[in-house]
Amino acid sequence: MFNIAVAGTTLIALCYKIVGALVVWILGKWIVGKIVRLFEKSKLIGGLEDTARSFALNAIRTLLYVVLVISIVQVLGIPMASVITVLASAGVAVGMAMQGSLSNLAGGIMLMIFRPYKLGDYIVAAGEEGIVKDIALFYTTLLTLDNRKVIIPNGSLMNSNIQNFSAEELRRVDLSFGAAKSENIDQITGIMLDVMKANEKVLSDPAPFAALSGGTNEAMQFTVRAWCKGSDYWDVFFALTHDITSALGAAGIKAPAVRVISDK
Repeated sequence: MFNIAVAGTTLIALCYKIVGALVVWILGKWIVGKIVRLFEKSKLIGGLEDTARSFALNAIRTLLYVVLVISIVQVLGIPMASVITVLASAGVAVGMAMQGSLSNLAGGIMLMIFRPYKLGDYIVAAGEEGIVKDIALFYTTLLTLDNRKVIIPNGSLMNSNIQNFSAEELRRVDLSFGAAKSENIDQITGIMLDVMKANEKVLSDPAPFAALSGGTNEAMQFTVRAWCKGSDYWDVFFALTHDITSALGAAGIKAPAVRVISDK
């Protein structure tokens, strides 16, 4: 027979537990934030490289939230033995469902060990490119040059080729220019070298390079190579493209002839 008094007592006890769990959750989130900030300011974490520090803080935050969830389960009065039993019986299903997440976690750990890139590097990987803004346990966040945020699973990154354009201090700018076959080769290469030497951001060692590299019946193709600091790459790229084209035009160097194909 239904006992209203017992039911009322049980309901009140359940409400107390739910309220207690909410209080633990709110207070726990505040404590987790405080602890993470303390670790962030500590010498142990603060002295790490940016990439390692970000990864370590994410790992600490995740671990603290796991402890918080376990505490809430206990406040609700759910026996841990029962929870473990349920998790064990559902282990296969959970493992299948989390296969991708575990792969991303493993990828994040491998990225921390091998460090193919760090925060602030410009990379091309998994079909995306941009500046590395964050490296978390499961995902890496890139910021593209047109200010789009791209989030890539770490598992995908570990299984793809990664080009890191910021890994080395120096980079080489490669450009190609065309000229009519009637033009003087030495004059053209001389103009190109003079323009490169006049650019303050182009390094003298390794020396700039300009040479005839190919052509067709109507044109000659020249290859230009200039070394610069990685941070100056795009400045040098656009400056040389503009200045060499302008210098060739000022010297009267003719452009390649254009073949007109008629269907008549």
